[in-house]
Amino acid sequence: MKSLLIVGCGDVGLRVARLLAGRRRLFALIRNPERLQLLRELGVTPVPGDLDDAASLHRIAGLACEVVHLAPPPSQGARDTRTSHLIRTLARGARLPQRLVYISTSGVYGDCGGDIVAETRPVRPASARAARRVDAERQLRAWGRSSGVSVAILRVPGIYSAERLPLDRLRAGTPVLEPAADPYTNHVHADDLAEMVSAALARGRAGRVYNACDDSELRMGEWFDLVARRFGLPCPPRVSRDRAPGLIPEALMSFMRESRRLANNRVRHELKVRLRHPTVLQALRAMAPAA
Repeated sequence: MKSLLIVGCGDVGLRVARLLAGRRRLFALIRNPERLQLLRELGVTPVPGDLDDAASLHRIAGLACEVVHLAPPPSQGARDTRTSHLIRTLARGARLPQRLVYISTSGVYGDCGGDIVAETRPVRPASARAARRVDAERQLRAWGRSSGVSVAILRVPGIYSAERLPLDRLRAGTPVLEPAADPYTNHVHADDLAEMVSAALARGRAGRVYNACDDSELRMGEWFDLVARRFGLPCPPRVSRDRAPGLIPEALMSFMRESRRLANNRVRHELKVRLRHPTVLQALRAMAPAA
């Protein structure tokens, strides 16, 4: 049985573990001991270590023939030092992993003016956090070329599930932009993302990038409206872009400055993923009765 190391075992990592339980010998690098019991119940062997402390990672060198890297970059700096530490540690092992799947972000494309975006589009990160993701991608692809490790990259947009919906923002009445300024946004259900990770481990091409999204074509305000209606909440008020500062939190506003429609042809045809939740609307209908 193949061995798999999950780096960054949060919600999506746990879904990957559940999906592959019984098909892989599972390990998870963990910094927080609170999840020890849950991981063990899932048949996952916890491995203590912190990506910010390279010396603590020695246990994972040579441990697994496959790696799923879900950990985000640091919150500051120009480089993803966590990915650097991971690569250096894996390179020291008596055996290298055969495959590595990295979970990146669609934010690496920057603002595309609502264009349909394929994986061949050049990256133009508009935020420091997206620039650190680009750095991680480049490190991993270069390492893959030099080492022979097959590295596949999933560029992921907004992840949602029944537990990951913007209900608090809707209850708070946080505005969104008026229709004329409303950007396109992209989504993927957490369960479908776990399926994409599994498919990339099995069929991902070396050095290949995949847009890990569903078939929805929504503007951000439409997304909030759909969730609001499904859960019996008021739809968010609309404001102009000029009035948005001070009314819309900067963390949310940063996403509203970027508009793109991701194409998922590679996920469908190369990875052969069949989406459980092809659109946000279909998924929401299964989550809760309309009020």
